[in-house]
This record gives sequence, structure tokens and C-alpha cells, in this order.
Amino acid sequence: MIIGICGGSGSGKTTLLRRLSNHFKDMNPSVFSMDNYYKPIHFQHIDENGEVNFDLPSALNEDILVKDLQDLASGKSIEVIEYHFNAPPDKNVLITISPSELTIVEGLFLFHYPGVRETVDFSIFMDVELSVQLDRRLYRDQESRGYTREGILYQWDNHVTPCYQNFLLPYKKDADFIYRNDERADEDFATLVQILEKEFKSQKVN
Repeated sequence: MIIGICGGSGSGKTTLLRRLSNHFKDMNPSVFSMDNYYKPIHFQHIDENGEVNFDLPSALNEDILVKDLQDLASGKSIEVIEYHFNAPPDKNVLITISPSELTIVEGLFLFHYPGVRETVDFSIFMDVELSVQLDRRLYRDQESRGYTREGILYQWDNHVTPCYQNFLLPYKKDADFIYRNDERADEDFATLVQILEKEFKSQKVN
């Protein structure tokens, strides 16, 4: 079974992925991060102010991403260079992802890329207020990435928010589960786990 997690920047995709991986650890889940498919910076779109925009579907190598995910779904191991923010090329690590009865995929364009959407069996949309997402991004990018507050707000207004509105939010209605990552997160996690456990049992029966 392939579970997909989609949500905006700072919505908590990675946190939910870790919680699910831990809860279903007996299934030894495979983790597929779409972040590993970002193209090199010289292939990225430059906006009208000369700033690189990483928040477009063209920022990722869709063809390779889809092929790798489909190979993994068909039972093949894949190799991918693990993405680390601002890591120099000589620090990139080639990792092997082995197939499993449970694969968890997370990324911005889960629904927007048809090849990914068609491969995922159960989709989750992270529903979080944009103001909360911005607060989380401000903290993360200043603390761990060395961005200035001004630079973060520029990206948020000109890249991140348009990305969310154009390439994520329109698909919210198509998700199998809306995960409210706020004070109701634990409640929704319990509900989600119950649903997924039923899905696993149903697949085994069929």
C-alpha cells in the first residue's frame, strides 16, 4: 500500500510521516521524499526580481520521480541522492530505498503530478492555517538555514503562497483524509490510524 502526504511548507508533512512510520514500524515502511528530486539550482526558474523560485512543479525532475516511485511500487529497489538543504555536491549521499508492503510518500506536488497521484493508494492533505505555516517556516529557515526574515517573507509572498493556492489547495477536495494539524492533531492521528488499519486488512483479504 502506498500512502501519500501532501501539504504546504510548514504544514507538518515530515512530522506526520515520522509518526506513521513509527506507528507501523512492524511493516518496515519505505519512505519516499519528493524533496530528493529537486533539480540543480541552475535549472530553476528565476523570478522577475532575480530570485530563484523552488516552489514550482518544474523545480523537481518529475519524470525521474514518477519512474522511481512506480518502480518502487512494482517491487524494485531504487537509488536516489538524498536531499539536504544547502549541502555541497560532494556531501550528497546515494541511498537505496527497498520496496515494502507499506510506502509513505510526502511532497508538495503529490496531487499535481498525474503519475504520482495515480500510483498512491491513500492520500492525506495537511490542513493548517497559513499563518501557522508561516510562523513555522520563519522559525525553521532562520534557525537552521540562516535565512533573513526579509528573505523568508519575500519567498512566502511571491513563491510559497502562490504555489499553495495554485498547485496544492485545488486538490484538497480529492484527498482521502484531511489531517487537521493543530490542536486536533492527536485526535485526527488516531482516526487516521484506524482508517489505515482497516485499509490494510481489506487489502490482505482481497
